[in-house]
Amino acid sequence: MLSQDKKHVIAKRIAEELEHGQIVNLGVGIPTLVTSYLGDKEIYLQTENGLLGMGPHPTEENVDIDLINAGKEPVTYLKGASFFNSADSFALIRGGHVDVAVLGTLQVDIHGEIANWAVPNQPILGVGGAMDLVTGAKKVIAAATLFAKDGSSKLVQELSYKLSGIRRVELFVSDYAVFKFTDTGVKVVEMIEDISIEELSEKVGFQLEYLKDLSKLINSEG
Repeated sequence: MLSQDKKHVIAKRIAEELEHGQIVNLGVGIPTLVTSYLGDKEIYLQTENGLLGMGPHPTEENVDIDLINAGKEPVTYLKGASFFNSADSFALIRGGHVDVAVLGTLQVDIHGEIANWAVPNQPILGVGGAMDLVTGAKKVIAAATLFAKDGSSKLVQELSYKLSGIRRVELFVSDYAVFKFTDTGVKVVEMIEDISIEELSEKVGFQLEYLKDLSKLINSEG
């Protein structure tokens, strides 16, 4: 069972990718934890059910049952926030006005295509805004643990679940490593877990390599 600490490790690492002044959409699950690690960055959080300027999760005594995000979780709003209908919210997404979308995922293939809305024969939330965000956001970051409960890797050579969109995501931040997707396939840009890239390659089932050969750099500095 995934520890809460690992979820927060992923969320904290994603927060490092966000820049002051950006409009950011946080998907359901691990992405919602990113709000805890924004620090002093002025980030404008958007939720597709119609809020720009979403604040942190409320304390138990401050929950407003009429104020929720797209995942039906209670939220707060910041000074200057805007409320609008769902049609306008999706126009914001489809019009390319969201700088970063952080999405949970079921699978990511070696080209950066993701599947995050349907599992065969299993009822889950459904597509929601996934397809619109994959297509419309300027940058997409996938956030998930690297391995499913059955031990299978979510980083795969070919998707077996339904595709969310043909657009390539930029990063996949997991509890083991940060992956970047390039024209030549998936590359490791940072190891998070204390494990060698050879060991990680064995666990995911195919050979991984660094975006730059960090082992040579480390050896030359030594």
